[in-house]
Amino acid sequence: MNIAETLIDIPAEHERNVFGQFDVFVKKIEQTLKVSVIPRDGTVKILGPENRGRQAARVLEQLLILSRRGNVIQEQNVDYALALSMEGQEEALTEIDRDLICHTMSGKPIKPKTLGQKRYVDLIRERMIVFGTGPAGTGKTYLAMAMAITAFKNNEVSRIILTRPAIEAGEKLGFLPGDLQSKVDPYLRPLYDALYEIMGADSFLKNMERGLIEVAPLAYMRGRTLDNAYIILDEAQNTTPAQMKMFLTRIGFGSKVIVTGDSSQKDLPFGARSGLDVALKVLSRVEEIGFCALTSKDVVRHPLVQKIVQAYDSYEQALERRGRRKDAYDNQSRR
Repeated sequence: MNIAETLIDIPAEHERNVFGQFDVFVKKIEQTLKVSVIPRDGTVKILGPENRGRQAARVLEQLLILSRRGNVIQEQNVDYALALSMEGQEEALTEIDRDLICHTMSGKPIKPKTLGQKRYVDLIRERMIVFGTGPAGTGKTYLAMAMAITAFKNNEVSRIILTRPAIEAGEKLGFLPGDLQSKVDPYLRPLYDALYEIMGADSFLKNMERGLIEVAPLAYMRGRTLDNAYIILDEAQNTTPAQMKMFLTRIGFGSKVIVTGDSSQKDLPFGARSGLDVALKVLSRVEEIGFCALTSKDVVRHPLVQKIVQAYDSYEQALERRGRRKDAYDNQSRR
């Protein structure tokens, strides 16, 4: 195997950000691409097979562009840059980074971080109704909230409505104290947290008191017509088909709707059909509705979360294949 030498320049002021603390990002690139990376006085020497050396250089160049734009490089950026490099799409990383949605109250920019997230955000801009599905950690709800708050601040809509079905992981609401709103508030906490982070507690509370932002259980949507509003239905996999139909028929003029959910995390009674699954089938041919299926590749939490999601995906796919084989065997036996 021929060992080639590839050189790239990385200015000293960007080395720490691009290489990571204790060169942790460099070590990850070395382990993944089987190369040696040797930084010295603003120049990085990469030793390894020629194609792998060029690949490592392209990954480092993309990370340098992110650093020059003021981004703090995260492990997720490095993992995703490496994944894209395997497909020859390294430049997609910096293209995605151009899409700034808004800033949090602390000044942190909110942007899509993967190709799947970029498609999701573009669909939200283009379509009146968007279904965003995928595993935990793919940014379905957070990006939807950022888009809703940006539209609200730009006076594109007059209010924001955030809702979830009042069913969660085996909890029985009847045993909890208080009225329905008090019972479901703990389950709406992730929505409150995102609002606080993006909008700020003072602005959120002021707009909530004026009725311009509403966080409510899905049951409160019945009988209403929601005009000129940005509406987000979260955890839609826990709706019944009747609830989903009720919700979608509440939509009025000038409104935009985002429905998010993960079909692998249903908390419905055994055997019950999910309103999300039914809607995805029934509405698949309606042109004005967008559908974005995010995958484990779009998980932007700790890399361990991505591995957990992938492990469960593999397990569930194996179960499904086993079930199909059993059904086929049973059908053959009956003949």
